[in-house]
Amino acid sequence: MTDERLSDLEEAAWGGFLNTHTRLWREMESRLARTGVTMSEYDVLAALEAAGADGVRMSDLAARRLMSTGGFTRMADRLERQGLITRQRSVTDGRGFHAVLTPAGQERLSHARRTHLDDVRAIFLGRLTPGEQEQLRAIWERLAE
Repeated sequence: MTDERLSDLEEAAWGGFLNTHTRLWREMESRLARTGVTMSEYDVLAALEAAGADGVRMSDLAARRLMSTGGFTRMADRLERQGLITRQRSVTDGRGFHAVLTPAGQERLSHARRTHLDDVRAIFLGRLTPGEQEQLRAIWERLAE
């Protein structure tokens, strides 16, 4: 049977991670909002840019964002209304759709990327030494297993 409480060290490690994640996410979300996209939308637009002209299957994008299909569909609807993405029927599966980045989406992403990368460096990476960044990389890899 496990202890009913975390040790002081466990609490500091876990609680520190949660508090830092929440604080950083909120600050970055607030700054990125000035570009007209949310953090989640930025991630989707970046994934579509990486996919190229063929786009990405909608269900794959939803899984990447760890969102329900319905929640992702609502986000895609917003992005499509803004002219940032289009949805095209899959040529390999007539039931599915691929999302594709539009030129307007590329422009919005390029603008947002400058802000986002500056913020990542200023708020997070710039406060860590290269050695600390390497430690985090190793930790994230271990936790991803």
